[in-house]
Amino acid sequence: MNKRLKPVPRFRGETGERRFWETHDSTDHIDWAKAERARFPNLKPSTVSISLRLPIGLLERIKVAANKRDVPYQSLIKIWLSEKIGVR
Repeated sequence: MNKRLKPVPRFRGETGERRFWETHDSTDHIDWAKAERARFPNLKPSTVSISLRLPIGLLERIKVAANKRDVPYQSLIKIWLSEKIGVR
């Protein structure tokens, strides 16, 4: 069965495009059987800055551990947190 696809309209901005796709079925406009997986090798995950109060002694011990591994202490904290919750 060969379905005739409708053209994808041109959008003025992201808001209009979002509204369109929220109310229309993409299979009317796109043949997903011909879709290819996209790769974004240089895309970095977004981050957010937080404030965390630590006892001075704990922070000093973290800094010593980071220094032994030759990594910044904030990076070591992120590594430890990811390992603890099982995220890579």
